[in-house]
Amino acid sequence: MYRIIALLMLFIPGTIAAFGIKLMRDTVFDDYYPIFMYSSIQFIFGLLLFIGGLLFVGGFIVHRDRKKHRSTEEKRNG
Repeated sequence: MYRIIALLMLFIPGTIAAFGIKLMRDTVFDDYYPIFMYSSIQFIFGLLLFIGGLLFVGGFIVHRDRKKHRSTEEKRNG
Protein backbone atom coordinates (compact mmCIF):
# COMPACT_ATOMS: atom_id res chain seq x y z
CA MET A 1 0.00 0.00 0.00
CA TYR A 2 2.79 2.41 0.90
CA ARG A 3 4.56 1.73 -2.37
CA ILE A 4 1.47 2.71 -4.35
CA ILE A 5 1.22 5.97 -2.44
CA ALA A 6 4.93 6.61 -3.01
CA LEU A 7 4.50 5.89 -6.71
CA LEU A 8 1.62 8.37 -6.91
CA MET A 9 3.71 10.92 -5.04
CA LEU A 10 6.33 10.63 -7.77
CA PHE A 11 3.93 10.33 -10.69
CA ILE A 12 2.02 13.58 -10.10
CA PRO A 13 5.09 15.89 -9.89
CA GLY A 14 6.63 14.00 -12.81
CA THR A 15 3.53 14.73 -14.88
CA ILE A 16 3.67 18.39 -13.85
CA ALA A 17 7.33 18.55 -14.91
CA ALA A 18 6.47 16.93 -18.25
CA PHE A 19 3.73 19.52 -18.82
CA GLY A 20 6.29 22.24 -18.06
CA ILE A 21 8.58 20.82 -20.74
CA LYS A 22 5.63 20.79 -23.14
CA LEU A 23 4.86 24.45 -22.42
CA MET A 24 8.49 25.43 -23.06
CA ARG A 25 8.60 23.38 -26.26
CA ASP A 26 5.35 24.92 -27.50
CA THR A 27 6.77 28.39 -26.86
CA VAL A 28 9.85 27.61 -28.94
CA PHE A 29 7.72 26.32 -31.83
CA ASP A 30 5.24 29.26 -31.71
CA ASP A 31 2.25 27.36 -30.35
CA TYR A 32 0.64 29.54 -27.70
CA TYR A 33 -2.15 28.91 -25.24
CA PRO A 34 -4.77 31.69 -24.96
CA ILE A 35 -4.42 31.73 -21.14
CA PHE A 36 -0.92 33.19 -21.43
CA MET A 37 -0.82 36.66 -22.94
CA TYR A 38 2.83 36.59 -23.98
CA SER A 39 5.17 33.86 -25.05
CA SER A 40 7.68 34.77 -22.35
CA ILE A 41 5.07 34.23 -19.64
CA GLN A 42 4.25 30.80 -21.06
CA PHE A 43 7.93 29.85 -21.18
CA ILE A 44 8.63 31.06 -17.63
CA PHE A 45 5.55 29.24 -16.29
CA GLY A 46 6.69 26.04 -18.03
CA LEU A 47 10.19 26.47 -16.62
CA LEU A 48 8.79 26.90 -13.10
CA LEU A 49 6.64 23.79 -13.47
CA PHE A 50 9.61 21.79 -14.74
CA ILE A 51 11.96 22.94 -11.99
CA GLY A 52 9.31 22.42 -9.30
CA GLY A 53 8.55 18.88 -10.42
CA LEU A 54 12.23 18.04 -10.75
CA LEU A 55 13.04 19.41 -7.29
CA PHE A 56 10.19 17.45 -5.72
CA VAL A 57 11.25 14.15 -7.29
CA GLY A 58 14.90 14.79 -6.45
CA GLY A 59 14.04 15.73 -2.87
CA PHE A 60 11.95 12.60 -2.51
CA ILE A 61 14.85 10.42 -3.66
CA VAL A 62 17.35 12.18 -1.36
CA HIS A 63 14.96 11.87 1.59
CA ARG A 64 14.46 8.17 0.93
CA ASP A 65 18.21 7.56 0.67
CA ARG A 66 18.93 9.44 3.88
CA LYS A 67 16.15 7.58 5.64
CA LYS A 68 17.73 4.25 4.70
CA HIS A 69 21.21 5.56 5.66
CA ARG A 70 22.66 5.13 2.22
CA SER A 71 25.60 7.11 0.96
CA THR A 72 27.11 7.53 -2.47
CA GLU A 73 30.10 5.40 -1.50
CA GLU A 74 27.90 2.48 -0.51
CA LYS A 75 26.09 2.66 -3.84
CA ARG A 76 29.33 2.64 -5.78
CA ASN A 77 30.82 -0.29 -3.88
CA GLY A 78 27.68 -2.35 -4.09
